[in-house]
Amino acid sequence: MMNGGGMGGMGLMWIFGLLMLVGVIVLIVVLVKALSGRSPNTVGHDNNRGPVTGPGRARQILEERYARGELSTEEYRERLRILEGDSR
Repeated sequence: MMNGGGMGGMGLMWIFGLLMLVGVIVLIVVLVKALSGRSPNTVGHDNNRGPVTGPGRARQILEERYARGELSTEEYRERLRILEGDSR
């Protein structure tokens, strides 16, 4: 024979399980959005105006390569001089 407290406990467990499921789904959605969002330092994009193109982007690539050590100082200066000559 069942007492009156049996069904109350069962209903609370069902509600708790449903709340846990909703919480896990919300957590997954938040994590996916956080991990798939674009980094503010995305290469090739100015944060305010979209993709950087033209001479500005060429100079940015040159500066990045020089900073990584892919170019010597002489190579950097020569290529920079050529870029500045093309933009005038």
